[in-house]
Amino acid sequence: MLHIILNGCFGRMGQELQKEINNSEDLTVVAGIDRDRQEADFPIYQTLADATETADVVIDFSHDSSVAALVDQCVQKKLPVVVATTGLSEKTKQKMQEASRTIPIFYSANMSLGINVLIEALQKITPALEEDFDIEIVEKHHNQKKDAPSGTALLLADSINDVCQEKKDYVFGRSGKENTNPINEMGIHAVRGGTIPGEHTVIYAGNDEVIELKHTALSRGIFANGALKAGKFLKDQNPGMYSMSDLLK
Repeated sequence: MLHIILNGCFGRMGQELQKEINNSEDLTVVAGIDRDRQEADFPIYQTLADATETADVVIDFSHDSSVAALVDQCVQKKLPVVVATTGLSEKTKQKMQEASRTIPIFYSANMSLGINVLIEALQKITPALEEDFDIEIVEKHHNQKKDAPSGTALLLADSINDVCQEKKDYVFGRSGKENTNPINEMGIHAVRGGTIPGEHTVIYAGNDEVIELKHTALSRGIFANGALKAGKFLKDQNPGMYSMSDLLK
């Protein structure tokens, strides 16, 4: 049985995680962390520091502003943590790197297994195409999403750039009448509307041919499923920084 503390338990993803956990016989929530005070089947605390329950892992779907403090508290309690919150600052990422010397930390800008398999595919085809194909990314999300472009769009762009011989300069949307659109630019475009859980399309556009690789999230359940797999994986790991590439090996 995996004993979980949910950070951000009443947010959209926190509630999605509760559904997945309730349908599993080998997962249980022992405590929740949230500023909101609602009724739950487990104790609710304002911060992890207040929690007294014994747990195997903390799973975080919260707000980027709260992640640094959570990581500090996980270090104090010697608790592994899965950070699934997006839009993290470089300062917070650096804190996570430092904390990973003491505790296991799992971080991914996208917890979907499909997105991470897509990354592997992009890294295989990009070297053959980069010289002759323009590369653009279009991402779509619901109208409540605060950050743009999405962390996943940046994750895809970085994974492409990692295997490019000539690194791409990111252009966030395109406007103006004198654009030259050189091949060493990668456009990243954000759409916000309705209740779209998440859609990412990577376009390779060459002369007279176009290749598109697309991932569509039909529900938030895929992110909850990936985070729970990460939690199971992290339980028995040594201190260090882990990602989906480690889980998929």
